[in-house]
Amino acid sequence: MARARVRYVWVPVVLTAIALAAGFAWVHWTQSGPGTGLYSRLWSPEPVQGWWDPGAFYRPVQSVAGVFEASQCLQCHEAITPGIVADWRDSRHSRPTDRAPVACPECHGADHQALRLPTPEVCGGCHVKQHGELLDERRYGFPSHVLAMERAVDAKHFADKPKAEVQACVQCHSVATKCDSCHTRHRFDPAEARRPEACITCHSGPPHPDDDTYFASAHGKRYLAEGDAWDWSKPLAKGNYEVPTCAYCHMEGGRHQVAQKSLWKFGLLEVNPHTSGNRVLRERWVAVCTDCHDAAQSRTWLADLDAERKAAWRMLYGAEDLLKELRADDLLHPGTAERPPYPLDDPGGLWAKARVGYFEGQASAFYNVSAIERGYFEMWYFDNLGAYKAAAHGDAAGVQRGHAAMAAAFAEIQAEAATLRALGAAEQSKDGRRHDPGDLWLAGPYTELNRERN
Repeated sequence: MARARVRYVWVPVVLTAIALAAGFAWVHWTQSGPGTGLYSRLWSPEPVQGWWDPGAFYRPVQSVAGVFEASQCLQCHEAITPGIVADWRDSRHSRPTDRAPVACPECHGADHQALRLPTPEVCGGCHVKQHGELLDERRYGFPSHVLAMERAVDAKHFADKPKAEVQACVQCHSVATKCDSCHTRHRFDPAEARRPEACITCHSGPPHPDDDTYFASAHGKRYLAEGDAWDWSKPLAKGNYEVPTCAYCHMEGGRHQVAQKSLWKFGLLEVNPHTSGNRVLRERWVAVCTDCHDAAQSRTWLADLDAERKAAWRMLYGAEDLLKELRADDLLHPGTAERPPYPLDDPGGLWAKARVGYFEGQASAFYNVSAIERGYFEMWYFDNLGAYKAAAHGDAAGVQRGHAAMAAAFAEIQAEAATLRALGAAEQSKDGRRHDPGDLWLAGPYTELNRERN
């Protein structure tokens, strides 16, 4: 009897071990294709991907052979790419105070047919502190600089959308895979990285209008008027700058751990700002503000941000409830089973789900969705995040515009929901069922072209 009990105990243990081994094997298999990420077997890189993710895809030219010293590299490139050599000569790499110059072979290698483009790991060989701070962002999850490329290639739409579209995405997401997203090659001057332009190269556009909202704030207006006359060689320390820029607030003291913010994912999720952890983060943010402002005033501004978020989420939740009710009543077209699937999805299958909101909503609503869902996506991803960025950067007019746009979008969603319900009732009374669109969204020239070429 006792032996039988022992055998029964071992059965789930063995099955669990087999399941774990199978899971690890499956993940390894999915990531062993020509691409990278979870869907690496479903896409292959274009040549330009070698510049965006050099550690994975860069391939040096084979037209020049030999192992060269730095003086030989400089002699050749002064004729071929003189601007690069001039930038290097103006950099601290060419004349460090505590060691020999950091020249071409240190960063690129000496064998011309095995050259590399420097990755954060290469830079981290010398810049240990900065590289460690970048890697520390991982504990915050998405979104963060260090996980930006992973975030891109692990998304289903990355493997499914036309390559020209996703290349436009990864040139910013490459901040995770190369340092020259912020520090221009080959000068790598901290003075350049301290200016807002280093950040707004990527932090711009409808879902994250950091540029518009910062430049519309009192800080940004003064920077535009006076910033060219400031000494940008000074460290990011109290008293060195007339008003703060992106780096001053988000990278105080030059810290490369940018994810340590007041409240994490505050624009993407409804977050409780009064948890013990968030109170600690908020006090860190107040400490930054008090370099120039009174602490009580700083807390008031952050309380105003809390109020803006509460108002935004009231509207977003109202729109989400309408869409969920429509989906429950089978009034959204195309429905889950009627849409061209993402890779690995099964239309109409057990795991084919259409979701609203933060949990995959921002990905699933890019395309292959009904008009009312796209309207919600733009309300959530553009209007909502625009209002949040404006509130966070002190752009009061931007907050008003964002909330006005959200209110207008909510009104359109309400009107469209009423129309869909009326049409559904008319179909039901006439035919006793909803109209079957057949393969209207599953077939056609565009769908076939995407399926063949991506």
